[in-house]
Amino acid sequence: MAPKGSKSKTSEGLVVSAQQSRFHVDATDAPSSKEIDIKDLTLSIGGRDLLSHANLTLRENRHYVLVGRNGTGKSTLLRALAECRIPGVPWNLRMLLLGQTDMVNSSTLDESLAALRFEDGTVLEHVMRSDAHRERARIEAKHLSEALEDTKDPLTVVRAIRKLKHERLMRKHDETAKIAARRSGARGAKARKELIAAEEEVAASALLLQQPAAEIDATTIQAETRVAVDTLAEIQASLDAMDAACAEVRARTVLLGLGFSAEAILRPYATLSGGWRTRCSLASALFQKVDILLLDECTNFLDLPAIIWLQGFVQSLTDTTVVVITHDRDFADAVADELLVLREQSLEYFKGNLSLYEKERRAQTKYLTRMQDALDKKTKHMESSIASALTAAKRTGDDKKLKQVASRRKKIEERTGLEVGLKGGRFKLNRDLAGYHLSNRAAIEIPKMDPPVKISIPSEPPDLRFPGALVSLEKVSFSYPRVRTPTLVDIDLVIHPGERVGIAGLNGSGKSTLVGLVVGPDNGGLSATKGMVTRHTRARIQCFSQHAVEALEEKGKADGELTALREMMQVTAGQMSEQEIRGLLSGLGLPGKVASDVPVAALSGGQKVRLALAKLIYSPPHLLVLDEVTTHLDADTVLALIEALKQYRGAMLVITHDRFFMRCVVEGESPNDLIGESDEEEEGDEAEGGWQAKPGLVYRVFKAQLKVLDGGMRRYEAIAEKANAKLGVLK
Repeated sequence: MAPKGSKSKTSEGLVVSAQQSRFHVDATDAPSSKEIDIKDLTLSIGGRDLLSHANLTLRENRHYVLVGRNGTGKSTLLRALAECRIPGVPWNLRMLLLGQTDMVNSSTLDESLAALRFEDGTVLEHVMRSDAHRERARIEAKHLSEALEDTKDPLTVVRAIRKLKHERLMRKHDETAKIAARRSGARGAKARKELIAAEEEVAASALLLQQPAAEIDATTIQAETRVAVDTLAEIQASLDAMDAACAEVRARTVLLGLGFSAEAILRPYATLSGGWRTRCSLASALFQKVDILLLDECTNFLDLPAIIWLQGFVQSLTDTTVVVITHDRDFADAVADELLVLREQSLEYFKGNLSLYEKERRAQTKYLTRMQDALDKKTKHMESSIASALTAAKRTGDDKKLKQVASRRKKIEERTGLEVGLKGGRFKLNRDLAGYHLSNRAAIEIPKMDPPVKISIPSEPPDLRFPGALVSLEKVSFSYPRVRTPTLVDIDLVIHPGERVGIAGLNGSGKSTLVGLVVGPDNGGLSATKGMVTRHTRARIQCFSQHAVEALEEKGKADGELTALREMMQVTAGQMSEQEIRGLLSGLGLPGKVASDVPVAALSGGQKVRLALAKLIYSPPHLLVLDEVTTHLDADTVLALIEALKQYRGAMLVITHDRFFMRCVVEGESPNDLIGESDEEEEGDEAEGGWQAKPGLVYRVFKAQLKVLDGGMRRYEAIAEKANAKLGVLK
């Protein structure tokens, strides 16, 4: 039977179709392989194709990083996988997705267990309950044990084992119904027969549940008790296989690795803030034993030590297929065995990490472009000589020369194309181009590169008129009201015009407090409890905070017609014309109708970051504070932002856990060096760019103190690795 397509549609407007044949498997008849191999996959939402006739292949136990521009459909693809919406994915696979907003498990708990799991108990209990299979087995074992221990009422065991059987039959029925809905032909007829049989079993089980106690005799009680004992033994064996005895140790290790203190682990889950709940969700995902783990922006809200611990944990998952979406380039490079590139509605595969992919793709493009130029030059020369020979042959009427002209034309046709063989040697027709072809050589196909992301910002702050430091903190301390322990003690920091300063440290260590002291109360910041803070009287300070995107989201919800253009018109209050605002927004990646027609509420996270930046730099400040500005931005946009900030002549204070971003913007390293571009390209970029800021210093906030990190982010990374070595990595 020829392959055929299968399509599914959801209420959210997501349409998924893929090629299927009679040999594809669904669930109970699936093989033991944990691989996914989907042909001709099309994924569309709202009538817009995200994938078109792509091939999705996930090899068993390999680690993938899924990359692509914002809005290409990376998160939608992972969600479709986790929710079993893609035809042809075996249903026996246990998949779990930790998305940017929630967690999706391909085998979820029932509603009663879910309600119990999410709000009741401590952080540790929440994580331990997150494993649906383990939690169900644990509850089944608990109910059976209690029933067997009840010596007063012998019918307790009967009711308990019958209820357990009925719940299992219901789950089997639901799975069988899904399979029957997908299959057609002979296999569909067989599946529908199995569904009818499952319905009969459920009906019979329901009758047994309702059987009056008077009709249950001693023989039935004895038989059901024996079944209960055997079932309990099977469940206990299953729990042992899940390593349930070590579950608490594993959960503690994961929580400690993600930054929870030993005391915080035992606090009620309901008391956690939003950021710590996100970490708890990540801990729940890592705690579970699954076949395929899908992580979407898993490094958000994590500080560097937690990111490095997570990096080691993912690397240690040798028995799990992992697919990661992340904007953290260093993290992506460390965990990737293979790259999944989503571009132009298709999926490309590359064995290696993102930096190696970009290096090799650029090198290949450069090499093939030079080869094509050389070939064009050679062909042009041959065509010129042929034209001259043809003119001479016609003038003299020399038939021999006319034959030579025809021979040369044939050589052009034969020799146009690749001149390098499959193994890099000289091209051989019978070896390198076997089979039927319209030409004797393969055409030179230069890889298509995505158009580079361009970000341009006003780079020249106004003249200060007289010299001096922009901000000076001398022996500054700060304590929040009704908090005994001071957040910062004896801080010394001076920021001069044009300087680059980086701040690193754990979440909650006082970085945001330090930012508040730098910007001051006039800009929505803080006043020092002790010490002296001096600011240049003419200096303008603007701050991109972690909450800038959230503030835009709230504003967009309150006013459904608010656009980026209208927001900037309100912010600038007549200081800029509409044409100038459009130019600014276009330079930041919000061109034309995106700026004037798309509501702020409908903008992506990355687009909201661009709008928030536009509000700060339309009039370039003397000091630009950037607090976690790379969140929501894809790798290409981060690179473009780095290049734009390198040309910014004002001072910058950068707070980020992104090692790549900090090393480039603050420490002055070239992104070309870090991603492996050639020296020639780098020199060209510097010559084109012009002004370059001097390398700055990175400080670390630790135990209420601010100290210079000798060695910068690489030193901080080494400190974090040393601390994580004490925690260990436990799967």
